[in-house]
Amino acid sequence: MQSPLEITETEQYWLRSRDVSDSPKIGGDDYFSEYGVTRPENVQPDDLPPAENEAVRGIDRDALGEQKTIGKWQVTGSAERIDELWPELVADAEAGIIWAVKAMTTFGYEELPMYDDYLLTVYTPNYFERHDVIRVREHLRDAHDVTHELYYKPDIYTAKGIVAETAEEVGLSAPARYIQ
Repeated sequence: MQSPLEITETEQYWLRSRDVSDSPKIGGDDYFSEYGVTRPENVQPDDLPPAENEAVRGIDRDALGEQKTIGKWQVTGSAERIDELWPELVADAEAGIIWAVKAMTTFGYEELPMYDDYLLTVYTPNYFERHDVIRVREHLRDAHDVTHELYYKPDIYTAKGIVAETAEEVGLSAPARYIQ
């Protein structure tokens, strides 16, 4: 399997699990029924998770309206640790244990100055389904010894440009929906 650390080509910031595997389980439909996750197009206002404040609630409403419910745990680490985790997490995605995974390439690490460490992003399809978000976090901890604090960042946060430097401006305590 190709290591994300081997990729130094210009403009390839990320290596996706679908880039290295053709397993239908990666980002597949079975995940929704397997883990009791509502599909983004079927999410209703009553499905919004509890929010710590009105700013979070407003972003959740925007995510609902735009059907942007995908989110990811951000696993940081050294190049060696990310290289070790990458094939294990791709295997998890192939088995349908996680929905999908993406790894920062060496080019991405060198060109994206906001990151101090390499990054893996472990995706869930619907961040409103907190039970699934937490299940994936527990899997990372139990199966892969990822015990340090992680941020879970919905794609709507990325689309809105929410990062550490802008979180407070939009009323958030951190650029993440969940922290564990």
